[in-house]
Amino acid sequence: MAIIEVDNLFKKYKISEKQHGIFGYIKHLFHPKYKEQTAVNNISFNIEEGELVGYIGENGAGKSTTIKMLTGLLTPTSGKVVVNGIIPNENRIKNNKQIGAVFGQKTQLWWDLPVIESFKLIKKMYDIPDGEYRKNLKKFTEILDLEELLEKQVKNLSLGQKMRCEIAATFLHNPKVVYLDEPTIGLDILVKENIRKFIKDINKEKNTTVILTTHDLKDIEEVCDRIILIDKGTIIYDGEKEIFKNKYGKYIIAEFFIQNKNNNIALETSKEKFEVLEENEKNIKIKFNHDKLTIMDIVKSISNYCEILDMHIQEEGLEEILKEIYRRRSN
Repeated sequence: MAIIEVDNLFKKYKISEKQHGIFGYIKHLFHPKYKEQTAVNNISFNIEEGELVGYIGENGAGKSTTIKMLTGLLTPTSGKVVVNGIIPNENRIKNNKQIGAVFGQKTQLWWDLPVIESFKLIKKMYDIPDGEYRKNLKKFTEILDLEELLEKQVKNLSLGQKMRCEIAATFLHNPKVVYLDEPTIGLDILVKENIRKFIKDINKEKNTTVILTTHDLKDIEEVCDRIILIDKGTIIYDGEKEIFKNKYGKYIIAEFFIQNKNNNIALETSKEKFEVLEENEKNIKIKFNHDKLTIMDIVKSISNYCEILDMHIQEEGLEEILKEIYRRRSN
């Protein structure tokens, strides 16, 4: 049985239509006009216990609105949301006991208190047994390197230090489901890697269900097994990450290291079925559809204009694939 069930979910907002100027303000005051905007448009999905799901899309696609309905912060306009047998907006306290959440830059830690005091307050709020609390605190302190941070006030922590503490606080009560909304925003590479490893380790050990929304698609690449892609409030893909990449990732990026270039390669090959992304005297980077061309076709074409010393080939990452999907949909 799915731990999260979403069925025909809608969320609509009324937005006031105001005219400019003082007369427009007065007119709206006595005769207000509104237009309806749909943030989430008839979406349905089930998530099994222990899944690592990337819930992705552009700004305004409906990601955060969906997460807020799953956590009980928003009430759906229509449709059904059930999280581990609970309707979130109808029983927020009971639902909150079984979930954890990180919302970008918003903190659940007490600003003026040392980190350890915030953890102790969370222990009381969630009625965490002493043994479980000590075990989790020890483990999280080791994995996330929190030893030197526990006695510091939250307001004196750097962004990376604070986020590591936020992640620990989120998982402290062994939640069944965790929602992570931009958990690595603004962090350096090493902190991001530690957080990604921590999420995967806890998922493996405790079978915690994780829904991750982020613009850093490296998070999705390294953490998630499944992708739900939402655009303009509608789900346009729901399935395995690798199937998604195979279905949409038809392009290869090839970088050639060259010498003795005798012409403008991009200009000379403009009618070919590949795109020159970058070109200089020592390098040329080319994008091509592997369903239509092979790497040997590319080599044969550009070797007329330079000497190829070496090459590096890579598949498109999620970021490039999503850009291509959005470009096609906008056209």
